[in-house]
Amino acid sequence: MGRSFIEDQSERDETHRGGFGDFAGEERGLIDRSFRERIVLAGVSLEGTDKEITELSLEELERLVDTAGADAVAVIVQNRQTPDKATFVGNGKANEIRSVSEEYDADTVVFDNELTPAQQRNLEGILKRSALDRTAVILDIFAQNANSLEGKAQVELAQLRYRLPRLRKSGRTFSQQAGGIGTRGPGETQLEVDRRRLMRRIRRLEQDLNKLRRHRSTQSKARSKTSNRSVAIVGYTNAGKSTLLNRLTDAGVLVEDRLFATLDTTTRRMQLPGGEAVYVTDTVGFVRKLPHQLVEAFKATLDVVIEADLLLHVIDSSDPDPEGCIEAVRQVLDAIGASEVPELMVFNKIDKSNGVDEKLFKRDENYVEVSAVTGEGVDELLNKLASSLRKSEKTITLKVPFERGDIRAMAHREGFVTKEVLEESNWLIEVRADKSSIGRLGQFEVEFDSSELELMQ
Repeated sequence: MGRSFIEDQSERDETHRGGFGDFAGEERGLIDRSFRERIVLAGVSLEGTDKEITELSLEELERLVDTAGADAVAVIVQNRQTPDKATFVGNGKANEIRSVSEEYDADTVVFDNELTPAQQRNLEGILKRSALDRTAVILDIFAQNANSLEGKAQVELAQLRYRLPRLRKSGRTFSQQAGGIGTRGPGETQLEVDRRRLMRRIRRLEQDLNKLRRHRSTQSKARSKTSNRSVAIVGYTNAGKSTLLNRLTDAGVLVEDRLFATLDTTTRRMQLPGGEAVYVTDTVGFVRKLPHQLVEAFKATLDVVIEADLLLHVIDSSDPDPEGCIEAVRQVLDAIGASEVPELMVFNKIDKSNGVDEKLFKRDENYVEVSAVTGEGVDELLNKLASSLRKSEKTITLKVPFERGDIRAMAHREGFVTKEVLEESNWLIEVRADKSSIGRLGQFEVEFDSSELELMQ
């Protein structure tokens, strides 16, 4: 049996959003949200797992529960070599959790570890109350915060995939209507009807989101033929991504000091110090143990990360475990196929920290320290951002005849023209562009010294 500790937070806050664990769909609106539910948190520290990591994970789970609209009234931790196949924690610890739940009059027990459908069912039988895992909490938060039609569809898809293997039998059966040999007897059960309904809805949502993904792919191909560069802001939830976007572009995105405050992507145009225009997109925040259902459902949205020219990886420098946050984000980037996209590390909230641990820089010197709230370090960020984007560009000189005005227009449209000289029968154009644009302009490239071009102006 592992150790347990209790943290009393018995006072209820009537002014906060209540209700916990209701999924989007037919259940929304049926739960009384006039009070905040009381939750017991349970975590298991398996052999080989650092106890400090387990405690940090439970602290984050408590913040997730608070964001979902409930209060954590007790925390129980168990040390085990391996999970129990039937209940994850074992019958003895499950009965202890039940006693604590009754003592604190808790409505639900939330486990920091992911539970199988069988474990969840067995635990609810012992606890005599709802048993949820971290995945269910995150899905609930996403359901509360999704505002756009796309975001709601993505969250609903993730919830249905999570719920499908957890459908319960109701005991109801439907008689078959036909007569004759082989057709008599009980018909399909309510469980089979519910499963079929869910599968139909899942297929419909997948089709709708695939259409959206194809539409975005078409837009991406069109963008690749222009000079528009794209930057995606990624990072751990509540690291300050939306605040940074507002600081850079005056986007006016919702900013709150809570987890997953914004789910919908926002794109804004921004001017770099050298005059180039880039498009900056704020994306959904990541978290430890991010449910794979959400990663799959949000692939249509996360395509913007895969196709970006540069990632601004925002890290909360005041976080007690920035290394863990960085690793969690990179695991998701690897899962969606974005691990090869160039990355600029942005250590945010330096106004709240005592400095950033230098050991984080050893593996990646491409970093900058900023405060998105005060604006400190933002000028350096813009300069490094421009420098990072220019690493993939090349500067060439073009000799374009007057009759090929289309080529001159292409140079201005797909690249950044730094110099342009008018001669008797042609233009001399010095342009900085990416590889694909230079490939289309290459037939007009000439060898020309930049200083000579300067003298001709």
